[in-house]
Amino acid sequence: MSGPPRPPVGPGPGRDPGFDPGFDPGFDPGFDPGFDPGFDPDDRRARALAEASTATWSAGNDPATRTRSPGRRRPGPRRRRIARRVGVLAVLGVVVVPIVLLAVWFYLQVEPGGAPGQEVSVTIGPDWGTGEVATALADAEVIGSTSAFRVWATFSGASPYTAGTYTMRTDLGARAAVNTLKVGPPPPPAVDTDVTLLLPPGLTLEQIADRVAQLPGRDRTTFLNVVRSGTARSKYMPPEVLSAEGFLFPDTYRIGQAEREVDIAKKLVARFDQIADKIGLLGSPAINGLTPYQTVVAASLIQTEAKLVDEGPLISGVIRNRLRDRMPLQIDSTLCFAKGGCPPVPTNADKAIDSPYNTYRISGLPPGPIASVTEASLTSALRPADVPFKYYVLIDPSGRHKFATTLNEHNANVAEARAKGLL
Repeated sequence: MSGPPRPPVGPGPGRDPGFDPGFDPGFDPGFDPGFDPGFDPDDRRARALAEASTATWSAGNDPATRTRSPGRRRPGPRRRRIARRVGVLAVLGVVVVPIVLLAVWFYLQVEPGGAPGQEVSVTIGPDWGTGEVATALADAEVIGSTSAFRVWATFSGASPYTAGTYTMRTDLGARAAVNTLKVGPPPPPAVDTDVTLLLPPGLTLEQIADRVAQLPGRDRTTFLNVVRSGTARSKYMPPEVLSAEGFLFPDTYRIGQAEREVDIAKKLVARFDQIADKIGLLGSPAINGLTPYQTVVAASLIQTEAKLVDEGPLISGVIRNRLRDRMPLQIDSTLCFAKGGCPPVPTNADKAIDSPYNTYRISGLPPGPIASVTEASLTSALRPADVPFKYYVLIDPSGRHKFATTLNEHNANVAEARAKGLL
């Protein structure tokens, strides 16, 4: 049976681009809901194929129903989660690692490991700020970073800083440096305002006063008034004795700025009493038959006559023997004291001086000491040597004497000394 012409089934004008003559998804030969006995079946089939082709083309171009090709398949949920985690970790690594490294570095600047280094001095000026202090500490190698120090000093409230010189150590770190700065610098060493008074042995009160007057702010006359008035007294001075002659112990003294003439005199006398107590001067009557005061007088004669320490007891023995035999002591140093000092050496004319200290004219000891005495001279006077000598004369330029028992022996020794040019 012939009917209307069929629509084109191949490519070309007027053909459905989605039509496939070998595939008809909408065709069902066993079902025809739109059967029309007056409609040609071939025409009905062509129309169904056209509708199916149009539906397929529309579905393929609809974004909501379009399907992806196998090469662009979308990743699954698990892969997406892993990708997100890797991204987060990468971001954290970029941000956190530098922060951790910076924190470790800062800690090591504040609290470096190991023991501090050598001792150094750091001077902080008045009104210095944290930056200036940091620079000074870094220059001395106390800290490693000025930036870390500024941060720590600000955080710990280190300022203001006390000016001064601090003792620190290298590689100390910001924390310890700040702690030291908070304590403040050590006090400056006290200015030593003390002065030295050097008193050699064998000086008279006048000579000691000359030396005291050389100290700043001290006066010679004031000192002499003190030592001659009984103001500075030794316990070995009898009540009737006012002068401290012989009782100012020879030594090296440190005199404070506030110590006046009376304080100096009392210090010298106190030192004498200390030495006299040490050697047992109070027991002199039972030892040498002399009072403590007489023993000091004898010691002053020994001090001015003996040039060598080992001769002190020998000269003391001569004094004891001559006192025992009531002979004039005839000691030249007493002439020096009587005439106001030597040189020049005493002459025969000096032996006629009218003075209680002229032992060529008086018998016994002079009324008082004639010079300051050492411990050795005091000991010699307290314990004279047990010798028979009554005379002595200088026999050697070293100061050594030659001793004699009789006047004839002595005269021979004097002749020998004159021959040597010693007299």
